[in-house]
Amino acid sequence: MVVYEVTAKVETELCEGYERFMRNEHIPALLATGCFSGAWLEKSVAGRYRILYIADSRGSLDKYLSQYAATLREDFYNHFSEGVELSREEWDVLDRFA
Repeated sequence: MVVYEVTAKVETELCEGYERFMRNEHIPALLATGCFSGAWLEKSVAGRYRILYIADSRGSLDKYLSQYAATLREDFYNHFSEGVELSREEWDVLDRFA
């Protein structure tokens, strides 16, 4: 299992629109690729978000990155060309505990 983590620092005046876009458009579109089995949208302090996308394998994440990421990133930037700073990180799950 691989976690694809995207963190976002969003200017205050954009937060409401960002949350709406992520819930209603971006995350559903990303899940529709079939490369991920689930996702979490989380918020820390005002304007700081984290989205965790769960891929069942490295191959699934690689497929997303090679076939879908560019189009979905372009769509995101068409909605938020300014006011949002993103960073991305990949995490290999070593173990899970209940």
